[in-house]
Amino acid sequence: MMIFAAMRVVFPAVLIILLVSCSPDEKKDCAFVPDTSSITLVLNFQPLEDSLPAIRSKSELVGFMTAHPDTRDIFFNRGAYPGDSTFINRLYNRFSSPHIDTLLMETHRVFGNGENLRAEFHQAYANLKYYYPGFNPPRIQTLISGLESDLFVTDSAIYIGLDYFLGPGAKYRPNDMYAYMLRRYTKDFIVPSVMLLTGIDSRFNASAPEDKTVLAEMIAYGKAYYFAKRMLPCVADSLLIGYSDREMEGSLAYEHLIWSRFVQDEVLFSTSHLVKQKYLAERPKTIEVGEECPGRIAQWVGWRIVEKYMEAHPDVTLPQLMSTRDAQTIFRESGYKPQVVKLPGREKS
Repeated sequence: MMIFAAMRVVFPAVLIILLVSCSPDEKKDCAFVPDTSSITLVLNFQPLEDSLPAIRSKSELVGFMTAHPDTRDIFFNRGAYPGDSTFINRLYNRFSSPHIDTLLMETHRVFGNGENLRAEFHQAYANLKYYYPGFNPPRIQTLISGLESDLFVTDSAIYIGLDYFLGPGAKYRPNDMYAYMLRRYTKDFIVPSVMLLTGIDSRFNASAPEDKTVLAEMIAYGKAYYFAKRMLPCVADSLLIGYSDREMEGSLAYEHLIWSRFVQDEVLFSTSHLVKQKYLAERPKTIEVGEECPGRIAQWVGWRIVEKYMEAHPDVTLPQLMSTRDAQTIFRESGYKPQVVKLPGREKS
């Protein structure tokens, strides 16, 4: 699963937040759009989605896996199988199924020849090279997995199971996934997801390992979202964090209530694993705040803090922000301080 997929826990509700609705015509301004016209970028984009459905024998499958050992070991997880014969037999049965032809046909319907996806990656990585001139983009492979694997990002390669991202009109969709997570498995989320995974990576996002507080993780996520927005400056914030328009608007409208819960429950400097599950981990709702408050709300607040920090420090560059290890410094110098109000249900004895 991608970075979004994690633990799902249910806790009793205390405060109900009534969210405002969002006009579909409402537009968000772009972030800073860098001039990348002079940047030379060579993108190694390998569309392999036709390859495995075209295999007609086990020996051909062995040949494909031998030619693509990283794909075999990372994307198809060869290590999870007891032996080569089990691995090849399992995959051959999967890719000789008639369902694969349907997945391939729908993949072409949604992604065409892949040029739009290639162009999205090219622009995102050109933007990344603008901020980090020494950066070289990873190899990108698009495949069909038979709905077994979605997205893997490593230092040197990205593997994308396109059949996971066919959207609500697809005949086959991933199983055993909640609807709030499934809505993020569309083609529009692929590049934002990769940029977020890149932004959370320690190669770009410095942190202080000794700081185990919720605040430290909030700021780390906030930096990653801020980073991803600079790579995709005109992509809607909702596509980066995976919230609906209603959830985005509600979070902004009731930001002071969210912050009040954080303050009253002393969330920021907690090191409790349970508190992190409640406020940072993947859940449909953060019902400790309200029954309509989206999950991972502390990640969103971390993003807001980082935005405020960068607004207060216009001379700080993106690489300088990302290399700042001290979360408390970013928080303190952000000036982030929504109004705090008294909330019911959390009075301390």
